[in-house]
Amino acid sequence: MSLKRQFICIVAMLLSLGLHSSISSAGPEEAYRQALNLAAQGKESMAMASLAAAAETLPLEQPWRSRMVAAHTLIQMRQMSETRIEQGSTNPYLLLSKTQISRDAPPEPEPSWPVVVAATLFPGAGHALQGRWSDAKTAALMVWPFLILALWAAKRRMGPVTLFFALITVWFWSGTVFSAISLAERGDVELYMTWWQGLWQASGLPGRPW
Repeated sequence: MSLKRQFICIVAMLLSLGLHSSISSAGPEEAYRQALNLAAQGKESMAMASLAAAAETLPLEQPWRSRMVAAHTLIQMRQMSETRIEQGSTNPYLLLSKTQISRDAPPEPEPSWPVVVAATLFPGAGHALQGRWSDAKTAALMVWPFLILALWAAKRRMGPVTLFFALITVWFWSGTVFSAISLAERGDVELYMTWWQGLWQASGLPGRPW
């Protein structure tokens, strides 16, 4: 085994020992709270590792074990943007979550191709299609002046000047297309997060990892 691999294994072992030591020194409620704080900070992988390690130290009948297992499952759902819980679970918190899913269907992502087509054909149209009129105005003001200048220079056969304004136009126009797509995707994420937060609250788990 190379020295690099040995070093990585040693570091991983020390981190594991430190995690188990931290869990054993804290009660299950405190370990659960610390894990949720990690999830709220966006450290979902660390939160899930902490919950899994803490759950292993508790007996099956311990209520905090069920809470940790359910919290691990739901945080993993959020990390992977999943909308289903595996069948066969008897965990009471996950059963409540499944009931909530049957009542409140997960949001379907909107197709992005209309935004792409609109933004590509007409500067600002992709933003306008999403109801973001302020962004649409900004996108149009970024592209149209340079597009007009490029057409003006082309009409007068000003080769280098035409190329200059054309490159700037393409640069800004492609940027507005990317912006429109990013905003559409962010809207899908926001819808999912709102739905997921309702799922967590319906589960009856204490605390909020956001």
